[in-house]
Amino acid sequence: MSFESLPSDLPSGRLVAPDPEFVHERWADRPVLWVSDEPLVDAGDLWADLYARREKTGLYPLLLDGLYGEPTRPWHDGELGHVPAGAIDVLAADGVLRRFWDAVTENEHAAPLNDPWPGLADPGIGVSDPDDVAVELAEGLAIGVGRFLGLVPAGRGADTLSLVGWHGPLNHTDHTQEISAIVRSWEDRFGARVVKVGFDTLDLSVAAPPRTPEHARHVAAEHMAFCPDNVWQGSGDFETYAVSLVDAERWHFWWD
Repeated sequence: MSFESLPSDLPSGRLVAPDPEFVHERWADRPVLWVSDEPLVDAGDLWADLYARREKTGLYPLLLDGLYGEPTRPWHDGELGHVPAGAIDVLAADGVLRRFWDAVTENEHAAPLNDPWPGLADPGIGVSDPDDVAVELAEGLAIGVGRFLGLVPAGRGADTLSLVGWHGPLNHTDHTQEISAIVRSWEDRFGARVVKVGFDTLDLSVAAPPRTPEHARHVAAEHMAFCPDNVWQGSGDFETYAVSLVDAERWHFWWD
C-alpha cells in the first residue's frame, strides 16, 4: 500500500490507518485510505479526473458515504481493516457465489428459490465504454449532494473493498475478499466499475448489463447470493428484482 503518488492538487484530506483490532500488527500503522476532510460538492468531477489518472498515480478513487447520523464512520474513524490482494487471488467467484447461494436459499425468506446454484451468468454484451459509464454514474451520484472522496492504492475497484478492510457486508460475510472476488468477476463479465461505497452500501456502474429477462434472471441469482437484502428488503420478490436489472447501468447493493 503506497501513497507516494498522491496528487498535490487534492482538497484538504487525511491518510487513515486501519483499526488495530481488525488487522495483523504489521498493518496497524500503515494507512490504507486517503479521504477528504469534508464532503465535496464537486466530488463527481474530482472522481472523474482522478479516475482518468489512476494508472499514473496507482490510486483508485471512490465516492464515499458515512453512516447516516454519524458521517465520520467508518472512513474518518478508521473502522477499517486490511486484506491483501493475494487473499482475493486465491478465490473463484463461482465457488464463493455457490456457497453464498446455498446459505441464502436455506433461509425461509428465499422460498421458492430452492433450485441448485445455476452457475455464473454469461457475460453481458457491451455497447458502452466501461470508463464512460463509470464517469457518468459518478457525476450523477454527486449532483446536488456533497460526497467524501477517497483514494486507495489499487489497480482495480474490486480490490479497494478488501484493501481498506471495508465491513459493509459484515452481516452477510466477514471476509471482504469474497465480495472483492465477485466484483472482480463482474468487472470482467459486465464491465462493472466500483464508484461509490457507503457504510453498508455499494454502487457499481455497469457497461454491459443483461439485455433479456432470461439473462437478467441468471444475473439476479448472483445478486441474490451476493446481497440477499436487495430482494428480501428491497423489491421483496425475486422476479421483480430480475426484471429491474434489464439494461440497468447501475447496480446498487445494501446490506442490513
